[in-house]
This record gives sequence, structure tokens and C-alpha cells, in this order.
Amino acid sequence: MNIPVFPETKVALKGRKGLIVGIANDQSIAWGCAKAFRALGADLAVTYLNERAKKHVEPLAKALEAPIFLPLDVNVDGQMEQVFEHIKKEWGQLDFLLHSIAFSPKEALHGRVIDVPRDGFQKTMDVSCWSFMRMAHLAEPLMKRGGTMFTMTYYGSQMVVQNYNVMGVAKAALEAAVRYIAAEVGPKGIRVHAISPGPLATRAASGIPEFDELMDKAQSKAPTRSLVSIDDVGAATAFLALEGAKLITGSVMYIDGGYHIID
Repeated sequence: MNIPVFPETKVALKGRKGLIVGIANDQSIAWGCAKAFRALGADLAVTYLNERAKKHVEPLAKALEAPIFLPLDVNVDGQMEQVFEHIKKEWGQLDFLLHSIAFSPKEALHGRVIDVPRDGFQKTMDVSCWSFMRMAHLAEPLMKRGGTMFTMTYYGSQMVVQNYNVMGVAKAALEAAVRYIAAEVGPKGIRVHAISPGPLATRAASGIPEFDELMDKAQSKAPTRSLVSIDDVGAATAFLALEGAKLITGSVMYIDGGYHIID
């Protein structure tokens, strides 16, 4: 009876290459995840939205010792393809991808779902759902030895959360995309996960009305009675990229102190 010898945790992702999309500042969920991936030894490519965002993201990319640092606005035609082309040229492979972006125009997000105009709906779906599908398409050929794809979702996809509105519709579509993509790429050893953190005070969340009340409710009702941090999300997400998680795929991983099980 041989007891398995696990590699030292700190080098469990040594030599693995990952793309991190969605760091806006040091409060971002993507930053929490990137730190955890890097702590496990992975090399990271980091993107930033535009020139205005660059000054906030660049010091973080330096702290991660990211050898690849590129602009990526999924609304700019061809920019996503350029990022993956650059990764192909520099690394020739990709082992994991983190998609942590979502967007809805203010008038679409702040109104009722029933009133959302077509262009507001399309913009919400395009950035929040289709961009992940497209990234998965571009990452697949680079994941020659298997890999992991991550995207970020929220409980408002399953339950009606006040003020989450059309973003709940987009996240429900995103979670369905995760299941379908997981089924399609699974035979190649590629896993796909939707990560569903509890409410976090990120820049993205600041656009949701009455968000403080949402956080208070989450803290008082979650079984652990605690709010989640970006580091909590990062540690759990990084675990799913490890070899030990190779048979976990296609599901929504809740990192919310158990809030989603409470009525």
C-alpha cells in the first residue's frame, strides 16, 4: 500500500501558464485569484481594459512578475485574438484561463428586466457571456495537455436578487455556457468552472444599487456568518486548477460561506 507523495503546495502549478482577464485594481476578484495562482508557482499573462486602467493594473502585474501584459477590451474587434496570438507566440501553450469581466449599461442594469432595450441586452450579454465563450474558443487549441477555464458568476443567476436585474439573466446564460463548453472540451482534459462568490465590495459591485444591504444580509444569513474576501475566492479557484481537481468540471462553485443553501 503506497501512500501518494504530493508535491510541495507552493510549486504545485510551477511551469503552468495562465491568462488573467479582469484585474481593475487591488480590490478585484481577478487580483485575488492571480495572487493565489502565482503563489502556487504559475506564470501569468495579465490584461488591462484601457490606458486609463493601465496605471492601476501595471503595478499589480509587476508584483505578479507577469511576463505578458497586454490591453484587452472585448468590445474592440480583434483585440482578444491579438492577446491569444501573443500567448501562442510567447508560450505556445496555455494551462488555465480566468475570465472575470461583466458589464451592463447603467440604464439596462438599473431598470426592470421587462423594460430592457435590445441594445442594452445585447451589450450585457456580449461582454458578460459571449466574451467567455469566445475566450474558451481561442484558449482550447492552446490547452494541448488539458487545462482549466474559469468565469465568475453570482447567486442572482439562480434566484431573484433585488437590483441585480438583467445581470442575473446574463449570468444564467453564462452558467449554461459553462456546462455546454465543459461537455465539449472535457474529452481533451479541459475543465470548465463557474465561480460564484458571495457579495464582495469590488468596483464592479459599486454599480449595483443598495449593495451594502446585500452584504449585510449575506453576512447575517450565511452559515459561516462571514463575508468572503478576494483571497478566499483566489485560494479556492487556484485549487481547481490543480491536478487533484482534474475530475471536477462543469459546475458552479459557490464560495459564499454557504449563503446559497439558506432560504
